[in-house]
Amino acid sequence: MFEGSFVAIVTPFKNGKIDAPALRGLVEFHIENGTNGIVPCGTTGESATLNHAEHEEVIRIAVETCKGRIPVLAGTGSNATHEAIELTQRAQKIGADGALLITPYYNKPTQEGLFLHFSAVAKETDLPIMLYNVPGRTSINMVPSTVARLSAIKNIVGIKEASGSLVQVSEIIQSCGPDFEVISGEDALTWPILAIGGKGAISVTANLVPDKCARLYQAALSGDVETAKTLHYELLKLNDIMFIETNPIPVKTALGLMGRIENEFRAPLCAPSEEHLAQLKAVLKAYALI
Repeated sequence: MFEGSFVAIVTPFKNGKIDAPALRGLVEFHIENGTNGIVPCGTTGESATLNHAEHEEVIRIAVETCKGRIPVLAGTGSNATHEAIELTQRAQKIGADGALLITPYYNKPTQEGLFLHFSAVAKETDLPIMLYNVPGRTSINMVPSTVARLSAIKNIVGIKEASGSLVQVSEIIQSCGPDFEVISGEDALTWPILAIGGKGAISVTANLVPDKCARLYQAALSGDVETAKTLHYELLKLNDIMFIETNPIPVKTALGLMGRIENEFRAPLCAPSEEHLAQLKAVLKAYALI
């Protein structure tokens, strides 16, 4: 359902507002270059600083631009269960194909709290739900046993795993069975996760090189280990520089340098330091992106 190379798409801004033409252009760019799905309103899309109307606008633009050609997996997570339910229901009405829900952040729920949170959201929507575990952002790790419990719920279909632990990913794949879609949430680990049974990736780097990210997935799917390994190492420095500062600062700066979006962030995010900007430019030039 949500297998392949998905992009955690940025939210372009212009003069403090969502830049709808730029967002439509990005979606078309991805469709033309083999991306398998669009993920709006995730961390990379600066969801934490979008109000509800903007959140709906971004998802609607993605849905209307994709026109069913590739799926839209809308970020609808929150650290408040009632808000996650509301955002998910709104995404369903707009026409999203599924919802990506991050583990609640800051309030640090227990494993039982995580189970109750996702169970409550799943009960209130018909959308397929993809869980999202990223302890580095949320300060809470959803352990494999909790994921296994949630996988028994009909419309919880997979997880974006960004714990950084291949052991944890392996345990989830083993305990949840072959129909549960475990996908990479860390670009540097996409190939290793695919190699142990992952079904795809939600990528930051795909914002810049969607064709290469799609080729990596296709190579892994077809069993072409050499091509997958070659692409893994080819993308290594680009993956690394995307996190030289807080995501999405580097990727939005890169897209600005490439002329695809305005170089604008939503506060409290800001432009990178001059030192990091120079390093980013050097890597982009090495990849012939600028």
